[in-house]
Amino acid sequence: MQKNKHNIIIRWFLHTYTRWAVRRHFHELVFKPIDIDADKSVLLVSNHFSYWDSLILFVVNRMHIKKRFHVMALEETTRAQPFVRYGGVFSVKKGSRDLLASLHYAADLLKDPRNLVLLFPQGKLHANFVDQVKFEKGIGRVLDTSEGKCQLVFAATFVQYLRHKKPTATIYLQNIGGSKISSDQIENQYQEFYAGKKAEQNAIVL
Repeated sequence: MQKNKHNIIIRWFLHTYTRWAVRRHFHELVFKPIDIDADKSVLLVSNHFSYWDSLILFVVNRMHIKKRFHVMALEETTRAQPFVRYGGVFSVKKGSRDLLASLHYAADLLKDPRNLVLLFPQGKLHANFVDQVKFEKGIGRVLDTSEGKCQLVFAATFVQYLRHKKPTATIYLQNIGGSKISSDQIENQYQEFYAGKKAEQNAIVL
């Protein structure tokens, strides 16, 4: 696996560029703040439908959650764009022994209350507004290995143009807390959360 790298100047540039790119591309980001335990790290679990997903959630983290941002990405991405590792990106290679190393690395990051780790459990891109969010294996191992030091937060992002030339990204957040939860329970609970927020988003009339 490829771990994230540390360079204050490059990280500052990437963070500044990300905020600028999101502001330039989107009309607005819409979300409601939630309660976050400052004494626990955050495992952020989200749907995955575009290049913009992690950038949108990076900005939400900067605006509201305020943790050190990390995100697991496919190794093809980190090899093609090695500079992203300075922005908190670390790699995972599915179907290899490195997969366990990546999951343990994510869990180790979550032992530090200053950190946030973003995972896309679908493992690949799916269309926005799909009915089912199917999880691949691994998220349960991250939670188990993090030794209960993190809080699990669900995110569901939906992008629509509505009245504007630029799209609006609506991000729904829910803090599940730090209680023990099995892999199957996580997937079922997320599916219930996602379905409810999708219905809420589809009900918007302007």
